[in-house]
Amino acid sequence: MEVGRWKKVPPPSTYQLPPYLCRMNFTLDELITVTFTLFAVIDIIGSIPLLISLKQKMGGIRELRATLISGALMIVFLFIGETFLRIMGLDVRSFAVGGSIVIFILGLEMVLGIEFFKPDANPSSGTVVPIAFPLIAGSGTLTTVISLRANYNETIVLVAILINLIFVYLVLHSLNYIARLLGTGGLLAVRKFFGVVLLAIAVKIFTTNLSGLIK
Repeated sequence: MEVGRWKKVPPPSTYQLPPYLCRMNFTLDELITVTFTLFAVIDIIGSIPLLISLKQKMGGIRELRATLISGALMIVFLFIGETFLRIMGLDVRSFAVGGSIVIFILGLEMVLGIEFFKPDANPSSGTVVPIAFPLIAGSGTLTTVISLRANYNETIVLVAILINLIFVYLVLHSLNYIARLLGTGGLLAVRKFFGVVLLAIAVKIFTTNLSGLIK
């Protein structure tokens, strides 16, 4: 057997990632952080009791439609939110500081059990309102998308949105099972835990962007 007939394989160090992967310039830690932030703000677990009540009153929830509409709102806000802010005479940093305050208040709601925001809980509006908006893609979620866009690459935020949409759909599709699995005490504990996480995230976003505004 002649050695020359075998095709030489380049050493592993010479391999290059495909261009579309090279453009995704982010780390796994960043993706986890952004995904977890959106998960905490959307708070689909904490919304399970309300979602179950709405499902019973409406006779069902169109899970896929609610997921797609809420996802479309987040993605549109991710890509044109900054342009919209410029039209309003604002920048991303100032919006991020304002958004961090909203996130902080949302965290206080979850930890202390005090209701600051009054969502429209009218079940007659159907799947779009109030489930897709404002329960899933509410003001807090859209504000968080812009705030994260000010600190991370838009590709990271987009991937994190898609991951959360998958989870949102699974939760909407399994409301009754999840409620039985966690129980009342479990739902309360999860909500308070994510509330503390939101408080810490809000402080980080606030301090990161405030220094830029002062300069």
